Amino acid sequence: MKILTGNDLVTGDVVWWAGDGWSRLVGDAVDVGERGDELARAEEAALRVVAPYVIDATVTDEGVRPAHIKDRIRALGPTVRPDLTLKPNDADAGNWVI
Repeated sequence: MKILTGNDLVTGDVVWWAGDGWSRLVGDAVDVGERGDELARAEEAALRVVAPYVIDATVTDEGVRPAHIKDRIRALGPTVRPDLTLKPNDADAGNWVI
């Protein structure tokens, strides 16, 4: 599975291509297949996202999971302030990254 990620142009939030727009939740990401680079160029040109790139991911029981630890950290949120992550009340959220 190939998914597209980048940062929101206005807020700087990490975002994921959801098929019809961008989402802050990696679980909303859809497989972009071979059209990922083309889609990234179009979205960046339209000034909706900054520095988009295609990554490998898998689908698990918990949903979409980026293959590389860097992108799993980006999906969850700050590691230095767990209270600011997208799952602040989930004591096991850090385990998802590893």
